[in-house]
Amino acid sequence: MEPRISLVTLGVDDLDRAVRFYEAMGLKRNQSITEGVAFFQMGGLVLGLWGREHLSSDAGIAGGKGGFSGVSLAYNTRTEAEVDEILAAAERAGGHIVKQAQRAFWGGWYGYFADTEGHLWEVAHNPDFPIAEDGSISLP
Repeated sequence: MEPRISLVTLGVDDLDRAVRFYEAMGLKRNQSITEGVAFFQMGGLVLGLWGREHLSSDAGIAGGKGGFSGVSLAYNTRTEAEVDEILAAAERAGGHIVKQAQRAFWGGWYGYFADTEGHLWEVAHNPDFPIAEDGSISLP
């Protein structure tokens, strides 16, 4: 197996609401495949939105919406100020700030928001994780 993640799919209860949120965050929905699903190119990775029940059925597991899923997505920024900007944009787009931006024990600046479907995103500036021009990060 090659070391990469190609696609992250989020199970959503309301596809239209989720699409509006991610478009308000500046993502562009791919128009090639739109029937019951939404895809967004995010650098070398694709973010997919699909009905929660469809996703659980496709995986062959019981559906339902519980508490914390044990998964968070992360968006690393080039500056500390950008963390605050992204959190504010998420709130304007209809998301919920879970944790206001603050100093991290590892020296960076970070906070969390949940999208309109409750998916958790960390937004962080980590000075030890350089971001290339194409948006990719490298471990130190």
